[in-house]
Amino acid sequence: MFEIFQKYISDQITLSEEDYELIKSVCIFKKLRKRQYLLQDGDIWKFNAFVCKGCLRNYRVDENGGEHIMGFSKECWWTGDRESLLTGKPSANNIDALEDSEVILITKPSFEMLCAQLPAFNDLINGILNKSFIASQNRIHSAISFTAEQKYRSFMDKYPDLTHRVPQHMIASFLGITPETLSRVRKEVAKK
Repeated sequence: MFEIFQKYISDQITLSEEDYELIKSVCIFKKLRKRQYLLQDGDIWKFNAFVCKGCLRNYRVDENGGEHIMGFSKECWWTGDRESLLTGKPSANNIDALEDSEVILITKPSFEMLCAQLPAFNDLINGILNKSFIASQNRIHSAISFTAEQKYRSFMDKYPDLTHRVPQHMIASFLGITPETLSRVRKEVAKK
């Protein structure tokens, strides 16, 4: 599992074997079965999590029991609840596995130590956080500005492999539309 994480890092920055040994020494390896939770609403999130294998979803449940998916995380993506991690407050989010998955967890203190001791790793993480912020801005813009068809086309463009890995009702939840609307939009898109 660590080899996947090491390749992800080495594709972006150069570190020594000693640096990788340090990183590996703080990694917690976790396997999740399909539908198994990584985080449940009310728990405090204490990790940075890297997905080595599988696909997870990050979502909240409203007072009526409706699920609102905020994001998906597949291989070589990060997941977690940044608000809970930084504040120490209980999470309002749930993260569960949509497929059998494998993740690497690094505790907050260990992650901070890696960032302090490995400047290149710190730069990599800052770059990831910047990209994540930009993606969040673009997601907010599309949520308030795009039509249902534009939202779906944007999803297909950004995440082509997820359209076949994630159930359609979950894609609809992520897009903020009903499953019926998504079904209609998919038919319209297929005709064009």
